[in-house]
Amino acid sequence: MKKILFNVVLISMIASQVSAFAGEAKVSWQEPEKYTDIRASNESRDSFKERVFKEFNAMFSTMAKKLPDGYQMEITVTDLDLAGDVNSMYSRQGRDIRVVKELYWPRMSFSYTLRNEKNEVVASAKEDVKDMNFMMSAGIHSNVSSFDYEEKMLNDWFKTQQKTKKFPSK
Repeated sequence: MKKILFNVVLISMIASQVSAFAGEAKVSWQEPEKYTDIRASNESRDSFKERVFKEFNAMFSTMAKKLPDGYQMEITVTDLDLAGDVNSMYSRQGRDIRVVKELYWPRMSFSYTLRNEKNEVVASAKEDVKDMNFMMSAGIHSNVSSFDYEEKMLNDWFKTQQKTKKFPSK
């Protein structure tokens, strides 16, 4: 029994050490009240905005874990336009709904700085990311967020950064 407990504790310590060295992301949200569209449909504005920030922070953190140990991504989001549109004309039982059509593709503007384990800047840029073909990605489901289209858009952007060697891979 003691041997099993010792092994469980040892594995837990190793796992926490590994995650401590994984790449990390720090996300800041600049003037979200001016964003193009983070409008809530069926929940309060404040709780929806909190959920958007939390889920997008998780998306960036998941991407950062694909970077080598010790790397840090600093992201400053300057605009966000979620897929779809919330329009009062489309409401059900007095609640607005988000209508997702090809016309309303997801977009995001942000700047980033990528630092290595020595805190040296490896890459830095301003990005305007969009996915005009987001409706062609039928059946995508995320484990990280409820914003599947936006998550796919950001993951595609991140993969491109790694393919072009702007971002290193583990």
